Formats: sequence, C-alpha cells, structure tokens
Amino acid sequence: MKGNILTPNGWVHGELHAGATIDAIDGVPADPQDNDDDYILPGFIDVHVHGGAGRDMMEGGDAPHVIAALHAKHGTTSLLATTMTAPPEDIERALSAIGAACKERGKGEARILGVHLEGPYINSSKLGAQPPFAKEASLAEVEAYGRQAPMRLITVAPEIHGHLELVRLLADAGIRVQIGHTSGSYEDGVAALEHGAAGFTHLFNAMPGLHHREPGMVGAALAHAQYAEIIPDLLHVHPGAIKVALRSIPHLFCVTDSTAAAGMPDGEYMLGRQVVHKCMGGVRLADGTLAGSTLTMDGALRNLVQIGLPLAEASRRVSTNAADYLGETRRGRLAPGCHADIVVLDRDLHIKAVYIEGEQV
Repeated sequence: MKGNILTPNGWVHGELHAGATIDAIDGVPADPQDNDDDYILPGFIDVHVHGGAGRDMMEGGDAPHVIAALHAKHGTTSLLATTMTAPPEDIERALSAIGAACKERGKGEARILGVHLEGPYINSSKLGAQPPFAKEASLAEVEAYGRQAPMRLITVAPEIHGHLELVRLLADAGIRVQIGHTSGSYEDGVAALEHGAAGFTHLFNAMPGLHHREPGMVGAALAHAQYAEIIPDLLHVHPGAIKVALRSIPHLFCVTDSTAAAGMPDGEYMLGRQVVHKCMGGVRLADGTLAGSTLTMDGALRNLVQIGLPLAEASRRVSTNAADYLGETRRGRLAPGCHADIVVLDRDLHIKAVYIEGEQV
C-alpha cells in the first residue's frame, strides 16, 4: 500500500509491503502536509472493551467474537476483553468464552490478547456504573480465573485490606495492575505504585480528584505515573483535563470503555447485570451516572486531533503506548517483522481500510 506511513522514526512517504507481518517499508521521510495521500498508521489497541454491536462481554457465548468484529471495523486491531464486577459465576461464564476467543481469532475480528479484569476487587464506594458485587481479592481466586483466560490486566482499589500485598504478587507474576474505582488517597496511590502497580484505570473517573491540600488519587497519578488510561470521548473527561494528563503522564494512552451500545442506535442495553441507556451521545444508568461509552478508537483518534494533538502523537496514544504497556513489541508500530496490523485513513481521518495480521477487514 502507498501513502504517508507512520514509522517509529517518523513519517515516510512511500510503500509498505506485508503479508501476515510487515516485510519492508520503502520511501523517503516526508511531511504528510506536502501531499494529499492517505495516512497509514499502526492498528489501534484498546485495553478496556466491555462491549459493542449490542453485545456485552459478560454474556459469554459468541459475544467476544461479535464485539471484536465491531471494533475491528473501527480500526482496533487488538484489544483486552474487559469484565464487570459481578458474582463469580458470571465472571467465570464470561472468562470461559473470552478464553476460547483468545485462542482463535475469527475472520474480520480484532485479536483478543487477553482479559482486563475490571473488578470485583474495587471499592464499593466508587462503583461508578459497576454492579454492587465488590469484594476483597484473593490470589487463589485470581489464579483460578487465570486458568480460564489469560489475565493481562487487573483493576484494584489499593486501599482495600490485603490489596497492596496482592498488587506485588500479581506484578511479580507479570500481570499489569491498575489503580481504579478507588476512594484511596494520594498516599495509597503512591504505595500501590511502589508495590508494583503500573497504571490507572480511566484516569479522573471513579477516583478522588486533585485538591491542593489533598492531592488524592488523581494527584498520585499526575505526580508519579508513567502510564494511565483515559477515555477521550470528551464526555468522561474535559479536554482541558486531558491536556493536563498529557503533560503529566509520559505514556498516557486512550481506551474506549465501550459498552454494548457502541455502534448501535439510542436505546436500552445491558452492562453486566445492569440496564444502561444510550442517549445524549453517551451511556448512562437511570440516575444519569455515566456507564461506559459508545466510543470507538477511530473516534478517539479524531478527538485527540480535534483538541490539538499532532496526528503522529495521537496515533501513539491510541496504539503504541498501549502496546508498550502490555509488552507487545510486535504490535502498535509499523516496522519490518511486526504484525501487519494497519489502519488506512483518508485526509479527514476516516477509515478507508483495516488489516489485522495481514487480513483485510
């Protein structure tokens, strides 16, 4: 394919040659503003996906495949299937289906790299739109879940009894631990990072905000984090707050926190055991609480550019940074030997083509 190719070393105007992996990139360094050709970017990576196309990950069955296909059409080439706080039997049903989907990517589907276990190990005072099944974590339970599907990322509230010790154990086992759905203080956040926590789940949302005498969990993230998620639907977080995070957190990356309502018309949908309503451009519980989003990653990219980011930086925030966070060195970048996970955009940043491991969606 020909166009403006975003490589790890910057823009190249030329040709990209690939099968299942990228073979070569030929061309010369160039400013994309000097021509009218398409943009060729690394495929998007979303580590926080609850649903899409009317389906929810907690359903089990073929839901992971349907959801992965919806997001693939919007440029997401790999993702983490994200669960909800729920009774163990509900989580086990979801993990059984996700585990099977991780083993075999269906035609036209994003690659499911593993699980983001968002709960139940969160603070019951900061549920957000999570159902009321929060609990203390146990290593035995996490290990049991991990036998059903690969655990890549777990959200915990570090102030809960025993969770700091668990953070260390999980980090030592190679699982990324994020701080989220927490009432913890600045000091709790710093302690969790010192115990091996690696990031923050949907920064600013469902955590104590920044005050100059009580920095809170947001203060801990802005002062110390290398990585954090953020939802750039311009509804969960004000553009000004996104810019604060971009200046403070070197490897901030974007997630959708998408629900079953993504890609669907206004109406009622399920989020775990809860009914949510798609309306007014977002997803809410009956009381108006935001309940995930309808965002897709191509929309996230356009929103970042809209608030002032150069396209190359916006691309890193929806792809490369998340790949690095997960240790996926062959994803999130266009270079020889990497998976041919590619998004082609027109000059208005709308999808023209998506390739996942060389397959055109």
